[in-house]
Amino acid sequence: MTPSAMNMTKEQKEQQDIDDWLPITSSRKAKWWYSAFHNVTALVGAGVLSLPYAMSELGWGPGVAAMILSWVITLYTLWQMVEMHECVPGKRFDRYHELGQHAFGQKLGLWIVVPQQLIVEVGVCIVYMVTGGKSLKKFHDVVAPADAAPIRTSYFIVIFGSAHLLLSQLPNFNSITVVSLAAAVMSLSYSTIAWVASLEHRRHGGSSHVVDYSMTASTSAGRTFNFLSALGDVAFAYAGHNVVLEIQATIPSTPGKPSKKPMWLGVMVAYLVVAVCYLPVAFVGYYVFGNAVDDNILITLEKPRWLIAAANMFVVVHVIGSYQIYAMPVFDMLETFLVKKLRFHPGWPLRLIARSLYVVFTMIVGIAIPFFGGLLGFFGGFAFAPTTYFLPCIMWLIIMKPKKFGFSWCTNWICIIIGVLLSLLAPIGGLRSIIINAKTYKFFS
Repeated sequence: MTPSAMNMTKEQKEQQDIDDWLPITSSRKAKWWYSAFHNVTALVGAGVLSLPYAMSELGWGPGVAAMILSWVITLYTLWQMVEMHECVPGKRFDRYHELGQHAFGQKLGLWIVVPQQLIVEVGVCIVYMVTGGKSLKKFHDVVAPADAAPIRTSYFIVIFGSAHLLLSQLPNFNSITVVSLAAAVMSLSYSTIAWVASLEHRRHGGSSHVVDYSMTASTSAGRTFNFLSALGDVAFAYAGHNVVLEIQATIPSTPGKPSKKPMWLGVMVAYLVVAVCYLPVAFVGYYVFGNAVDDNILITLEKPRWLIAAANMFVVVHVIGSYQIYAMPVFDMLETFLVKKLRFHPGWPLRLIARSLYVVFTMIVGIAIPFFGGLLGFFGGFAFAPTTYFLPCIMWLIIMKPKKFGFSWCTNWICIIIGVLLSLLAPIGGLRSIIINAKTYKFFS
């Protein structure tokens, strides 16, 4: 063997050792039900709790249309992502940006995908810090005695974030399967509690008053901005595509049994759960409370106290799992950069420091800007719509080259047009909501 060949083999072995250490590629032993757990945890986010509020700003017609159309479009684009995972024989696109590089080129693909993916994943982690802290506070307020001194939301966000300092050290997706299973069960549980408790509220005393379904804003400009922000809320709720290739990367694949078959089975189960969770919460919550609903329906509900306390604790468990699902690809990018570019030695000290710093960063930002509704609308439109609604369609047109003006070609262009409009319009409403809330909110309170 020549020295150059020996060196090449050594370099290849080093790269293989690094891949075996990185969280996305370290284990490929997942089953189809792992995919179901992870996808439910990623898809059924805390955004489900804002859907009745989104409905109150959209109204019945546009609201129902947005909910059902989003379910159909995102299922279609998710199917495309699963299909494209192994669109090149003998190669797997384990990360969203790798597929982007195949479609757009090595440099351009990185610049198109990585910033958007990071905005989504870091944005979700920040929003979940806020959600986890607020849900912990709600649980405390419900179970604490009436004369108990109030505790600031910031403290609860710190408590929630502290749990992630421990959980973030779990090495890869397969190691958080149990966390994902618990989170998936909790999401189904608190979603069911939300709409069942709403119906009970309607039946016991809540039906004595007339429900107002008119828009909350008094001006046409306000109604327009709120409408746009609500579209962002819906986009946020349906976005799980940013981690789908990374989840599929954990499933074993052979020419006879490609990973797309078990992955698609898991996705279908997950999307059935999404429908069971989202549609009843959105429609029943809006039907019962109208425009009086909060941006988190569990805050609107007060009775029975024990059930609402339990539901809020279920939310905490769920967003713990969701945070980890969205943080794992960030950990992978971070550790890839540190090890491959900056030549740090892969090991637990690097992992401990890098991941802990990330958790602390999302915690501090979450404490500083806890505008739950505004954050959903802004992030939902700004980054979720591209990576969920139309970027998969653009890559499908480039890679798979469907027949011009055929069904696939036309369907993808319709999705692209809807997605582009959503990504342009929704952040405007979300940003306005954040600005309005900022006027009355004391930062780091």
